Amino acid sequence: MPEKENISLSNNPSKKHSYNADDIQVLKGLEGVRKRPAMYIGDQGKKGLHHLVFEVLDNSVDEAIGKYATEIKVTLFKDNSVLVFDNGRGIPIGNHPEYNKPALEVIMEHLHSGGKFDNKSYKISGGLHGVGLSVVNALAEWLEVEISRDGLIYKQKFSRGVKVTEPTITKTAEIGSYTKISFYPDDEIFDFDKNEVIYNASTISNRMRELAFLTPQARFELHNKIKDEKEEFFYEGGIKEFISYLNKDKQPLHNDIIFISDSVENEDGALIYLDLAMQYNTTYQTNILTYANTINTVEGGVHLTGFKSALTRTFNSYIENFMEKKYKEHVLSGTDTREGLSAVLSVKLPDPQFESQTKIKLGNPEVRQIVSQIVTEKLTQYLEEQPQIAKKLVLKTINAKIAREAAQKARSLIRRKSVLDGARMPGKLADCSSNNPKECEIFIVEGDSAGGSAKQGRDRGYQAILPLRGKILNVEKARMDKILQNNEILAIIKALGVGIQEFNEINGSESENGAPEETGENGGPEETEHGIDLNKLRYHKTIIMCDSDIDGKHIETLLLTFFFRYMRPLIDGGYLYMAMPPLYKVSYKKSKHYVFTDKDKEEALKNIKLKYKLKNVDTVKIQRYKGLGEMNPEELYDTTMNKETRTLKKVLYEDYIENDLIFTKLMGKEVKSRKKFIIANFDQANVLDV
Repeated sequence: MPEKENISLSNNPSKKHSYNADDIQVLKGLEGVRKRPAMYIGDQGKKGLHHLVFEVLDNSVDEAIGKYATEIKVTLFKDNSVLVFDNGRGIPIGNHPEYNKPALEVIMEHLHSGGKFDNKSYKISGGLHGVGLSVVNALAEWLEVEISRDGLIYKQKFSRGVKVTEPTITKTAEIGSYTKISFYPDDEIFDFDKNEVIYNASTISNRMRELAFLTPQARFELHNKIKDEKEEFFYEGGIKEFISYLNKDKQPLHNDIIFISDSVENEDGALIYLDLAMQYNTTYQTNILTYANTINTVEGGVHLTGFKSALTRTFNSYIENFMEKKYKEHVLSGTDTREGLSAVLSVKLPDPQFESQTKIKLGNPEVRQIVSQIVTEKLTQYLEEQPQIAKKLVLKTINAKIAREAAQKARSLIRRKSVLDGARMPGKLADCSSNNPKECEIFIVEGDSAGGSAKQGRDRGYQAILPLRGKILNVEKARMDKILQNNEILAIIKALGVGIQEFNEINGSESENGAPEETGENGGPEETEHGIDLNKLRYHKTIIMCDSDIDGKHIETLLLTFFFRYMRPLIDGGYLYMAMPPLYKVSYKKSKHYVFTDKDKEEALKNIKLKYKLKNVDTVKIQRYKGLGEMNPEELYDTTMNKETRTLKKVLYEDYIENDLIFTKLMGKEVKSRKKFIIANFDQANVLDV
């Protein structure tokens, strides 16, 4: 019998970079949050900073959902600290039986602590994980809590996850209760300049407006001490008013907002509530916003899937049962029924299952069937009771189907041409020699003249040039079949290689089965038809380069509309940029300055005057560039294309709803709202050709 080998579990000091029991670390308290903050708040930049505010705000909203709070206030101070107030029950301040210390300290210093796990203190809440306040505490340089309840005012201060003072408790004769939480983010965690404003008031304002629509029983206030401004949000009409807000610059197909509100017991006997408001308009965009316990589930989930399946089933059933014979041949797809739809779907349930602490997708399987059942029943009833409105809506969905089929034929023709011509790139594309997308960039250039200069001046190794002829189609006013007939848009789609996001929906293109909306011949998703595949992106920088005049700004806006509506994942992924060509060249003798604004021009003149001790600047040459074509290739490269000397602006957006409203207002069909906007904001225009 062979001798057994002795196996030792002890550390072996002879091995370098060994991995032993001594290397195992246990992070105590909130050390794990400080070590890996992005796991809890998304990132350590602007998004993460605002997430701190929203975590505290969500706790106040939970008090309002339970009908304990009627006022919620957020205050932004000049020193970048934030205060969140609600007149709810107040955080418990008594001793916790297990930890033998105040409940507040347990909530602040321990992950997964709070009153939302047993469905007793909170029947419905968004702060499910019990990590919100403790995470904010962990990532704050300081955090102060003031609580009024049971005739006492309780104050305590924390720093970086631990208490730094013992509580002070004083009696009060005031009736009522409240919670005040103020904090300042930790600059050891977050990257920000203390001397600059770090919170975007409009980002917080937009979230509070959204919450006010979803929580009609509470009044929200934002106090901006930096600008000495105050905003109030209170919508007794709830999500019906939300739809009016979303459609304010759109032409509705029907005046009534369809509203459905119901509740169903789940298998455990707990109630699941559904509220749905929806209205169709004459545009071709789809805005479906979904919420679970007031949390915006930006990637949708089971409630969205249930709604989509109900919508498709209901319209097809109505055509079969109530429409004239000539329409019965039409079988609608999901996208046909959602063209021009604005909808807000809000579910409230005791135990929502989110994918992560950032709560972007709802996963409770029973919710899908409940939503589908309620919407099918109530929407069918509405259509049967409103036959005139029903016919309008059905005809719109049928027109959408006809346009979709025309777009499919256009795509098939494009594919056949691509096969016949060897899947060549657009003829006017001057491609780069590198095949590494990470180092490659493409300039989408206004006009052949500027395109010629760019082609001559570029670095051929990694820079591609795609000149556009004239202004591209305004996609805000066009269906997909028309968009795919536009040569300039087709050139962009072909050059980038990622396809096009045909279904312009906030929550993606998930079908009623939870799978991609359409499938290809082999049963897989057809990304070139219905979605963006960023793995196929040929350039990791797509740079819009237009003239600095009015026409150039208009072309920029048309391109941004296209990218926002149909290639938004490029923006979300950080791949879209704007070139910044100079507006002036200021030169004197051997001094040469390229400047971007009138203010920069005056500064350059001042510097030249001092450097050369001039009495005046009459002899300084000032050249104003009205077009990129006025620059020779070397100038264009040095000022606008050279990585070492150029300035690029990354295209970003913070709030989809606000950006959707702006594009609708400026590029949509409604002239009155656009005219009103221009009159109200004309004084902000800084580029005018007079």
